[in-house]
Formats: sequence, structure tokens, C-alpha cells
Amino acid sequence: MSRILVVEDDELLNGGICFNLQKNGHEPVPVYDLCGAWSALKDQDIDLILLDVNLPDGNGFDFAKKLQDTGNKPLIFLTAHELDDEIMKGFDLGADDYITKPFNVNIAMRRIEAVLRRTGTSPGPSIYRCGHLTVDFDGHTVTKNGERLMLTPTEYKLLYIFVKNPGIALTRNLLLEKLWDNEGNFVDEHTLTINISRLRGKIADDTYKYIKTIYGMGYQWIGEANE
Repeated sequence: MSRILVVEDDELLNGGICFNLQKNGHEPVPVYDLCGAWSALKDQDIDLILLDVNLPDGNGFDFAKKLQDTGNKPLIFLTAHELDDEIMKGFDLGADDYITKPFNVNIAMRRIEAVLRRTGTSPGPSIYRCGHLTVDFDGHTVTKNGERLMLTPTEYKLLYIFVKNPGIALTRNLLLEKLWDNEGNFVDEHTLTINISRLRGKIADDTYKYIKTIYGMGYQWIGEANE
């Protein structure tokens, strides 16, 4: 999971970007001005910065210039201006890409992934092992005790969300949001319950249950053996 700093003062746009970053398995860090950006960089290990050019307390280009003095971070500029001079200036200041508003969110996510791959900050190993379970994210295969499990697309999405957020209490609303795809297809409460029950039945055994119910909240991925 890559931690991505989103520096955008438009709260609606910032929230939309963060929502889609989460859906794609990343951890967004939303801030709305340069002061918040500096604080986030000081307190957290950031893998990529999405930076608006025009912000309430300063200019994104000036921020990028100062950033060069503190160590390079992968950087993508966000701007409403599609001026060649500005784009060239952004690249001269170390930008890895430039996204102009308005933009297609699916294309933006692909460009973000491309920068993460080029800069070597994309998520780590594609193989996840926990107990008797092995998940190959690149191959989209899941095995238990060496035998392949057949999961539906929704079950696989759920498993991906859980293993990418170990030990975190995931509310039912959050899971429903993450399962809502870009084509507008969604899973309702009843279907979510059924899919979690089926996923549990396929991956759990006498030693590992993996998905813990937190009553009144949601669910949590655990790797410990059953007591």
C-alpha cells in the first residue's frame, strides 16, 4: 500500500481523489494547504505527492522548489491551467507527471500507478501469506493448504480489502463504498453479509478464522490462530 499525499484545497475534489485512491489499494493523506502538506511530510512516510498549483497559502511551484532541497519525492501536479509554459516549469521543478482539471479519474489513477512503478514506490510483494492462506495479487489466485480456491469477483475484492488493511476495524459502510466500482455497480447490505459469510466459509479452517466480526462496527482481518 502506497501512502499518497493529496494537496488540494477543493474539499469535494480532494475527497473524490482520496476515495478512488482507497479503492485502488492506497492510503491517501488529504490536506488542503501547504502548511498541512509540510506537517504531513514531517510526520509521515509519503510515497507520492499530488500537488495543486494554486493553494490558499502559497504556490505549488514554490513548494516543489523547496521540496527539492529536502529530498526528492515522486510528484504529480494538479492544475486547472493547461499552459505549455506552466507544464514545462512543473517538469523543470522535478514533477513526474502533470494532470489538468477536469480529468477522468480512471485515467488519473492509471497515471498515478505508472509513476509509482517508475519511481519504485509501488506496493511491495504481490504474494501475501497468512496461516494456511496464500494470495497471489498479480495472478489473482488464492490457495488454502496448497489447494486453489474459487472466489467470485466480489469475494476477491473483499479479500483484497481485508488483507491490505490488517488489524483495522472496517465498518460495513466503508466496505460497501470500496466495493462500489467505477461503473456504478454496488453491493447492498444483504449482499455484503452473504459475500462475507461465503468468503469466511472458503478461507477459514479449524486453526484460522481470518475475519473477525466486531459487533456494532464491522469486521477486522486477523492473522492469529483461533483460541
